[in-house]
Amino acid sequence: MARDSNNSVDESPERNPSSKDEVFSEEDSPVEVRRHRVRRRVAGRRLDKYLHGRYPRISRTVIQRYIKQGLVTVNETPTKASYEPMPGDLVAITLPPPPPTDITPEDIPLDILYEDQWVLAVNKAVGIVCHPAHAAQTGTIANAAAFYAASLSHGDDPFRPGIVHRLDKNTSGVLIIAKTDEAHWRMALQFERRSVRKEYSAICEGEIELDGDIINKPLAPHPETTQRMILPSASPPRQAMFKEAITEYRVEKRYRGFTTVSLFPKTGRTHQLRVHMSSLGNPIVGDALYGGRPISELDIAGEGSTEPLITHQALHARLLRLMHPILEKPLEIEAPLPDRLRKILDLLEKHRAKPQRQPRPDTARRKGQTKR
Repeated sequence: MARDSNNSVDESPERNPSSKDEVFSEEDSPVEVRRHRVRRRVAGRRLDKYLHGRYPRISRTVIQRYIKQGLVTVNETPTKASYEPMPGDLVAITLPPPPPTDITPEDIPLDILYEDQWVLAVNKAVGIVCHPAHAAQTGTIANAAAFYAASLSHGDDPFRPGIVHRLDKNTSGVLIIAKTDEAHWRMALQFERRSVRKEYSAICEGEIELDGDIINKPLAPHPETTQRMILPSASPPRQAMFKEAITEYRVEKRYRGFTTVSLFPKTGRTHQLRVHMSSLGNPIVGDALYGGRPISELDIAGEGSTEPLITHQALHARLLRLMHPILEKPLEIEAPLPDRLRKILDLLEKHRAKPQRQPRPDTARRKGQTKR
């Protein structure tokens, strides 16, 4: 029930606005000021939680930032996110306009894997970066998405509209894009909590010894260049700030001189998979930055063209599995292997295949028969 023109009763969440809502907009300003009268105290309900319940499309992180910036007041006084609203308190929140994206829409073809009104998933091609580093940069996935989609999430970076996660420039595969702010923060939270299942396919040099293992080796940017990551050493650079990096791998097939693997990153550090496989002595084919080398048909078959089949890492993000941010049901998106990697695999099968290990007769009998 409305009390007066400046104080409104509002106990209904933002997703279900009612006639009790009163929105106050600053004259000649794009900002909105919304006021809510607290009717009852709920033990343990902080101010940021209270507001998040009314504005579920805004993440708690953003609300906490608004509180720190003084955009939220209680009884016309700035306060802390930990404050627990009391009956009769007047909570006011100033909602700033969305930041300009500064992204130039570009008609760049996108390979769409999945789309609905909240989410867009594409099969990123090799050679294209995910988003600009500055306003003048073009030719990115973000530029293409800005042209294709009617709307994209804003996120925290004006140069990254819609971009929830990233893939290296020369890594192909599944890339998910948010169309709305709510979808963005809900998916970003899943990545942060490591509940997203990520699966990659890679072709590595050499024959990996173990059938599978978990690599737990922290990574840090190289102190002299941002283009390379490093592992801890006996005398790491003083400036290096190492962060946890964990990768699970599983050997799919061994060939003479090569191994195909499935990779399951548990963390999402820059170049993580590339550095971790190199640390085993089995760099990813074509990954010159971490010890891999380009290969040609002649290298694999002993005859044919000397032109490199691939000059970048043979790495593909084949699958992403998460909960749909709005529908709250499992969402699994898969990207087919690119033609270049498929051609390398065909050559390996034809010229580098190894006889598969056959189980011993007694082992086969034990697996196929029940002992009486």
